Amino acid sequence: MIRRAVVADAPAIGAIWNHAISDTIITFTSQAKTLPQITDVITGATPCYVLDQDGVQGFARYFPFRGGDGYRFSMEHTIMLTQAAQGKGAGRALLDVLCADAKAAGTHTMHAGISAENQAAAKFHTVCGFQTLAILPEVGFKFGRWIDLVLMQKRL
Repeated sequence: MIRRAVVADAPAIGAIWNHAISDTIITFTSQAKTLPQITDVITGATPCYVLDQDGVQGFARYFPFRGGDGYRFSMEHTIMLTQAAQGKGAGRALLDVLCADAKAAGTHTMHAGISAENQAAAKFHTVCGFQTLAILPEVGFKFGRWIDLVLMQKRL
């Protein structure tokens, strides 16, 4: 079941997010998220959703693509799943909810910034109707190496 995240979900979201931060290249972030930071995401201006199947197995959120009034109709998103939830349609279900919510809120475009080493995510987004706009060389640095960023977009 996909539902809106509540503050009580913060530890489970933190476990998923911090695993991705410490052990993967799906995010270039290197600092673990704290419970107050995650609570701010959950209670923030844009929604955060969780996949709840015998506990939180994933989360998704969208947020402004860039600062400034001219970008107010463009959003970026994050989807993270436990390994057990991957490959079962959960990512698609979360993305569908995000895009529907964002569209209802007046969003025109949804963006994905994907590590070029995460080919599965790029393929997933292509299947979900996103188009590659650019590959930004060596914009991320993690685990002692430079990583390219694939920027994708879907018009809602």
